[in-house]
Amino acid sequence: MRESTLLAWRSSPTRLREDAATEADLAAAGYRDRLLTELAQNAADAAARAGVPGAMRITLDGTRLHVANTGAPLDQAGVQALSALRVSGKDTDGGPVVGRFGVGFTAVLSVSDEVEVRSRTGSIAFSAERTRDELRAAGLNEPERGVPVLRLVWPTDAAPAPGFDSEVVLAVRPGVDGEELLRQLAEDAPDLLLELPALASIELVDQTFTRSERPLADGLTELCVGERTWWQYSAAPSARWAVPVSDGRIRPVSADVLRAPTRSDEELSLPAILIADAALQPDRRRLMPGAALEHLADGYADFVAALPESQRLRLVPLPGFARGEVDAVLREAVLRELTGNAWLAGADGRALVPGSAVVLPGLTAELAELLQDVIPGLLGPALSTEREAQALSAVGVHRIGLAHLTELLAGIHREPGWWGRLYSALEPLVVDSVAAEELAAIPVPLTDGRTVTGPRTVVLGHDLGTLGHGIDAHGVHWIRLVHPDAAHRLLGRLGAGSASAIDVLADPALRSAIEDIDLDDPTAASELAEPVLSLSAVAAAAGDLPCWLGQLPLPDTDGALRAADELLLPGAPLARVLAADSPFGTVSPKLVERFGEAALRGVGVGWGFSVLRADLPTGPEQDLDDEDAWWSTLEEDPEVLLAVRDLDLVDPGAWREALGLLAGEPTTAALLSDRTGYTAWWLRRHARLGGVQLGAMRLPDDRTFEGLLDVFEHPDAAVLSGVVAADRVDGVEMAELLLDRLADRDRDPGPAVVARAHRLLAEATASGILDLDELSPPAAVRTLSGQLADPAEAVVLDRPWLAAAVPQELLVVGDLPSAAGLAELLDLPPASEAIRGEVLGAGRRVSAWDREPAAVLAHIALGLPLPEGTLVVHDRLTVRLSGAARGEVELPWWVDEEGRTHCTERGLLAGAEPAERQDLERGRPDAD
Repeated sequence: MRESTLLAWRSSPTRLREDAATEADLAAAGYRDRLLTELAQNAADAAARAGVPGAMRITLDGTRLHVANTGAPLDQAGVQALSALRVSGKDTDGGPVVGRFGVGFTAVLSVSDEVEVRSRTGSIAFSAERTRDELRAAGLNEPERGVPVLRLVWPTDAAPAPGFDSEVVLAVRPGVDGEELLRQLAEDAPDLLLELPALASIELVDQTFTRSERPLADGLTELCVGERTWWQYSAAPSARWAVPVSDGRIRPVSADVLRAPTRSDEELSLPAILIADAALQPDRRRLMPGAALEHLADGYADFVAALPESQRLRLVPLPGFARGEVDAVLREAVLRELTGNAWLAGADGRALVPGSAVVLPGLTAELAELLQDVIPGLLGPALSTEREAQALSAVGVHRIGLAHLTELLAGIHREPGWWGRLYSALEPLVVDSVAAEELAAIPVPLTDGRTVTGPRTVVLGHDLGTLGHGIDAHGVHWIRLVHPDAAHRLLGRLGAGSASAIDVLADPALRSAIEDIDLDDPTAASELAEPVLSLSAVAAAAGDLPCWLGQLPLPDTDGALRAADELLLPGAPLARVLAADSPFGTVSPKLVERFGEAALRGVGVGWGFSVLRADLPTGPEQDLDDEDAWWSTLEEDPEVLLAVRDLDLVDPGAWREALGLLAGEPTTAALLSDRTGYTAWWLRRHARLGGVQLGAMRLPDDRTFEGLLDVFEHPDAAVLSGVVAADRVDGVEMAELLLDRLADRDRDPGPAVVARAHRLLAEATASGILDLDELSPPAAVRTLSGQLADPAEAVVLDRPWLAAAVPQELLVVGDLPSAAGLAELLDLPPASEAIRGEVLGAGRRVSAWDREPAAVLAHIALGLPLPEGTLVVHDRLTVRLSGAARGEVELPWWVDEEGRTHCTERGLLAGAEPAERQDLERGRPDAD
């Protein structure tokens, strides 16, 4: 073979140049990026001929790329095909093969000039260098396009990798990045396993891509390669369709190419991947001119019909520009296939042809069940969303709106419950006034048996039909009342009036009737109470009823008439905590048995504490205990006043149980955390446990004022947080309490608590929470030592260097930033004003902070900024004090009246941070 080729070249040097140019063109253009594709096609064909699952393994050994595969080994025809351009050694009689032209192997030249094909039946090699040697020996010049590498073949003794039938070994050309090449090959592997069914796996260094298939229903097959999944369908012998899948939902492709079966350059905009047997040009990039395409769309409708109903429309090609002539032909063929076959899911479960189908946008499953026998050809809910509208339009489905639906419903006779379900199902579709107007003529059934047109002339009574107790909504004939089984809020949106139980009970006429009842006429009271309690049984569960219903006369256990809000239910827990002289009685058990507790509680009969609600109150007019005092604490009137009533009627010895009742009822528990609300305010001010006012107690886990305030011990303490003292100073009462407790000799708070209390008092003064005109200075003050001191002798610490100079039994401490406010509150002098100090001695040296190694090291270690300014270092620092503290004292550091810092060697760090802070406060680096 080699000699015959050389003879041809010697006989015709032009043939040599033609072979070199053709091979170079194929390697540089036609097969420039198809290395793995071409080798995978050969492996797939070999596996198909051998009838075994195809397997490939790709490894990089230094600069040598090994591509091994299983299947039929290399034969003589294969050698001839590899070394002869445009000649294929593949026999198509045994079944379909991928390559037919024998030129795809030139793809190896994109990365290598030295190629081996090893097979268990014999191995061959191609070599650019050896070809050049042969040309020189034959006296031939090397063509300008380079030597044709794949025309001269040499036998070799190398065997394929164990476990494989063939192996292509490529000496990677210098300049080709082997690792990048492997990465590119790994990207192509999953698609090749999708496209080539005969290929089962591709092993690539440390990755293995394996193809697995699982049959699904209706002809679908699930194909998985690694983490990628497709659903595929063999629509015809010459075409397969596939679509990516993730989490059970298809992910249509937005742009792909025709795969025949591997990727071509024919761009497609179809939502599914097409893998077809199509006639391609020799470089397998473009279709042959005039190649038939329309038949590839046959069966596409069956593919779509095999998908879940809710996902079918995602495979309809949407209107848009085609990506080329091939794309245009296939799009038209696919749409023709879809419009002419039954695949759309109807509401009744039958498959529909798009031309005879009708879609109601926004259709739900409930609405579909109601309308499927009213509207022929109605599509199901999964296909009726706005997202599917464009796809449905593309296949010719007729779209109807609410106005057309209303016309179709005219004259339809159904039982009232059917209409009620219809209104409920239609409600989500009425999103604006236009939709409401389209339903203006929808039929409405009435309680008297008639069905009228349009809801604007009817009245709704949503909860009147289930009352019982002699109240029968079906007997209401003086208004056009919607049948209770058909009543729905949609009718109200469409113009129907409303007559709910709450509306009836809130009518001013009822209030007048209650006020006119004569308490000496039990018959009249009973005739009014029965309908009110019947309505209350329904309305109480729907919302709050007017508080004036509490004036409804009801009989107590003795038969005497009393206002409902002066009665309790039998066994009411509230009765256990009320004072003996409370005005409450017990309602007649017969009423409880007949109407139920809910109905009686709805009109004000008590069980636990009741909550008063007043909208837009303008003053203390709610008849609440101590209401004037609470109202004076408000900065503005509340929009809604919610308050627990009758707290002043609780037995003083029953507060522990009463608090439990308040915490256990959601409506009252919600008010206990509102510190500014009436309920929590009243309890802090008036309720007591163990003789201690709740407002003078603290929660068990709140240690802010530990030792000053008693602990609030209660099982529901977490819910009752608003009825005890806060962890801050929130008003004059709290300030007075803390000042008294700080001055109480029987209290023993720790130094940290004392300092914290002083700081919070000072911060409240500075922020304007406290008005000092409302407070009196204490008779004694608590010092840092814990002892009480005469205010005439104590001082407030406001400069850090004074802390070591003033005896702790005279030093009142909060924190330095709020010291001025604390001094003003306690009417004490700041220490810096009450004490003067004179530094004795000139010091060992005058220095600066940045010149003292010990200071620099200490600041670096502690992460503190190094201050600037003058520093006087003393061996022993002695300061003569005058004023509130007298005598000579040795101190670690001091700041004199000129702003200079004096310190000992051990006091360098002590004076550093305050010195820096002082400098920052003065706004310049050097101290005054």
